[in-house]
Amino acid sequence: MSNPKVAIITGGSRGIGASISRRLAIEGFNIAINYVSNSEQAINLVKELTSLGHKAIAIQCDIASSDSVKHLFNQVEARLGKVDILVNNAGCMQLASIANSSDELFEKQIETNLKGTFNTLREASKRLNQGGRIINMSSSVLGLKLEEYGIYSATKAAVEALTSILAKELKGTEITVNAIAPGPTATELFLHGKSAQQIQHLSQMNPMQRLGSPDDIGNIVAFLSSPDSHWINGQVIRANGGMI
Repeated sequence: MSNPKVAIITGGSRGIGASISRRLAIEGFNIAINYVSNSEQAINLVKELTSLGHKAIAIQCDIASSDSVKHLFNQVEARLGKVDILVNNAGCMQLASIANSSDELFEKQIETNLKGTFNTLREASKRLNQGGRIINMSSSVLGLKLEEYGIYSATKAAVEALTSILAKELKGTEITVNAIAPGPTATELFLHGKSAQQIQHLSQMNPMQRLGSPDDIGNIVAFLSSPDSHWINGQVIRANGGMI
């Protein structure tokens, strides 16, 4: 019997990341839950998964630091084995018009959403098992071109570019690289700072007339992590209920 495959989920302790962690655990993966600051949430999720018979660990890592990312992979390899799946879920979003965006606001989103993704992609491209899977998170807001999402959308446009280019650069490894671009999804990150009216408006923008759920995205990650997805590579899946 072969050993269980290993998955790293960055930002894997809450919201979409927690749903991905739970779903991949159900699919039989050993789970490495990355967190940057909230150890309690990560540890509680590990306890939840292990109580259900799954193997899971929590590892602190600031993906904006290349040294920290190397440490993350080293720890996962030592404790669970060589990595098969990387899910780049960690991210941050701060809304402001371009004219009113501070240097700090710009640099924070670039550091986490773009540099952080770059750091994990660079490490994964050297260390994933043959036939592995890399799944990045973009956003359907990139296609909507909404006011005040300029910097956030710019980071996600860069992630989509990295996705398609890395897929080609990994020729011969059987590693696929894809991105998921969720529409409005009922997570803490999305709901924070929005009025009930704004949330209602956004939930009506797709034909399903609801917000996405974290489990909607977890289901797609499960598919992209499976052998059935081997012919999908270098693509962006716009998971938004038909909004765009």
